[in-house]
Amino acid sequence: MIYPEFIANSFWHYKAACELVGARYPAAPLGLITVAAMLPPHWEVRLVNRNTETLADGDIAWADLVMIGGMLNQQPDFLHLIDVAHRHGKPVCVGGPDVSSSPHLYAKADFQVIGEAELVIDAFIAAWERGERKGVFTAEKYQADITKTPLPRWDLLKLDHYLYIGVQYARGCPFTCEFCDIIELYGRVPRTKTNDQILAELQALHDAGWRGHVDFVDDNFIGNKKNIRTLMPRLTASQRERGFPFEFSTEASINLADDDEMMQAMKDANFFAVFVGIESPDPETLVQMRKKQNTKRNIAECIHKIYGYGMFVTAGFIVGFDTEKVSIADSMTDFIEETAIPVCMVGLLYALPGTQLTRRLEKEGRLHPGHDVMHVETGGDQCTLGCNFDTLRPLRDILVDYRTILQTVFDPVAYAGRLSRLASMMDRSGRPRELPDGDPRKRLGGIEAVHQIIRAVPEAREPFWKVFVEVAKSNPGALRYIVLLMAFYLHLGPFSRHAVAAIDRRIAELDATVVPPAAPAERHAAVH
Repeated sequence: MIYPEFIANSFWHYKAACELVGARYPAAPLGLITVAAMLPPHWEVRLVNRNTETLADGDIAWADLVMIGGMLNQQPDFLHLIDVAHRHGKPVCVGGPDVSSSPHLYAKADFQVIGEAELVIDAFIAAWERGERKGVFTAEKYQADITKTPLPRWDLLKLDHYLYIGVQYARGCPFTCEFCDIIELYGRVPRTKTNDQILAELQALHDAGWRGHVDFVDDNFIGNKKNIRTLMPRLTASQRERGFPFEFSTEASINLADDDEMMQAMKDANFFAVFVGIESPDPETLVQMRKKQNTKRNIAECIHKIYGYGMFVTAGFIVGFDTEKVSIADSMTDFIEETAIPVCMVGLLYALPGTQLTRRLEKEGRLHPGHDVMHVETGGDQCTLGCNFDTLRPLRDILVDYRTILQTVFDPVAYAGRLSRLASMMDRSGRPRELPDGDPRKRLGGIEAVHQIIRAVPEAREPFWKVFVEVAKSNPGALRYIVLLMAFYLHLGPFSRHAVAAIDRRIAELDATVVPPAAPAERHAAVH
């Protein structure tokens, strides 16, 4: 099994922050180790993660079959790996979100597993063992019974390579956001594992020696509130019994802030961070993108309420919607400052394959050819390559707005200011005071970690030191999280400058294609 390398210069790399605690990459390949657990016991499986280690010729020579799975942002290396395996004379089986969304791009693979593996993996295994060496196995959408999904093969991971480990409780989301591919891949009726099942996964992870950050990778942790309410007391009890070996993070919709009982349950279970898709401060834009859960509410107040339960928020924002009639740079930066969210994933709107947005743009004749192809020579992600369609507002205006937002929110003084305001609202009372032994993040939180950060990003020296001293005095329980978010700036500061430079190049290219108006003498000659 090979996990392809993510494209260079992605927002989510955080490699510099990982190195600060001795890790090599943020997250482990949960999908591949879950599929590995579905394979016959007599199949010997090896895993190579190209983001953390080198794939040697001997790895491929050893194998009878190469299995590769990945996402859109891994596409260039994914396609390269198929060629590498074929040059070694090895058949290739591919799967994962990008294969399911754009199977035509992977036609050269010998086997394709399209959709959720639980429904078709047995058919693939039977075909292989019959001697077949080609095939396409397509799962019926949204029908996988994940209560039967086996324990991931934690034994295949080199745990010390990772900043955190993911587990999955649910698939699907009840909302209908136009730009989102989750509901296309996994449906609008969230399916959950059983409580016993997810607790067994966590126990197995604990037995494997992992301590520290565990991310519930669910696309909306509270999508199935009925089931999650039954899990939370048992999750808390298991944490207490073992002395809180894990700190959890997840992704949830903003209506989490409506549910004090759920936020208290998450606090009791030791959740410390939540990713929220905010997208835009403009109500008209939220309505058009069908993100109804974000309308008719004060989003900043909702975010601050989550802070009050001891969890910080990271968030997604998008520039380039059809409803943007004028510049949105000021309103978005003001909104980010008001919410005091330090880590803001601000991207350009990208029409993901298979989404409602892509279907609408295609119908309107606005979708660019090859919209689902990530070109290796251009690199980057939606932060630099977005707007793969004809925009209604002039693209240059959108790009100028986007550049302004990046320059403003990732200025070190502005970033430090949001850290300070976050710390003033983040109530860490009633929480375990210390991280568990074995948690790699124990290296963060002290003065030496801050020294390392500001040596790497000297432009942040003065504002970061000021925040560190201030928080150490006013809210010491929040200090380690503020230092963690400072560590993220090791990536976010340089990445924002990289993204701004890429946007400047796109603006220059647009300017170069604009035909200048003719001079008066030329116009006179043309008329006559």
